[in-house]
Amino acid sequence: MAWQCSGETNTELITNLYNNNLITEPRIRDAMLNVDRAHYAPTSPYTDSPQPIGHAATISAPHMHASAASALLPFLYPGARVLDIGSGSGYLTAVFAELVCADGKGKVVGLEHIEALRELGEGNIRKGERGKAYLEGGGVEFVRGDGRRGWKGKGGGDGEGWDGIHVGAAAVELHEELIEQLKAPGRIFIPVEDSRGDQYIWIVDKDKEGKVTKKRSMGVRYVPLTDAPV
Repeated sequence: MAWQCSGETNTELITNLYNNNLITEPRIRDAMLNVDRAHYAPTSPYTDSPQPIGHAATISAPHMHASAASALLPFLYPGARVLDIGSGSGYLTAVFAELVCADGKGKVVGLEHIEALRELGEGNIRKGERGKAYLEGGGVEFVRGDGRRGWKGKGGGDGEGWDGIHVGAAAVELHEELIEQLKAPGRIFIPVEDSRGDQYIWIVDKDKEGKVTKKRSMGVRYVPLTDAPV
């Protein structure tokens, strides 16, 4: 189904995904309509497929971005705080900003362990007027750090935590530091590779009392969440 959803323009791509139920929520459709994929994908931006962006990283297919945003949507309310680990091209960071920063109160942090990718994401989001406004207004920030440890701010911790955490690379475990940084309530979307080399999405929820539940979802194939190259 997904390969049938490519288009000639961003509007056509997103409309095709929505009409084929690969985007199921109008809020996600509208957010993706506001983020031109041509600013983030180096070639064939309106094709529903992943593409390399350098440094052994990829920009995921649009339907996978829609799936991740849909999984986190209950926690992507205006004013929410979102951590996008392995932000890469910056595309999904920008989509999250559309969902939480429109009233000027939300916060999205794109976290990368490679400086060149951090710069790539920040440069890409500046290509659109809306993204540039989020960045310059402080609603969006791109930082460098070890995604396996989450992000507590440059000063060592702001104490606020995250309503939603998206991990865009495959981990080898459900990292406890990410769970600790999750608000109550809050949710993590994270691909995890098992001992056989198979990868699955895990949805980790923390309820308002702080109880944590973990649920395995669909099988996927992501690049690994690793150390920065030396």
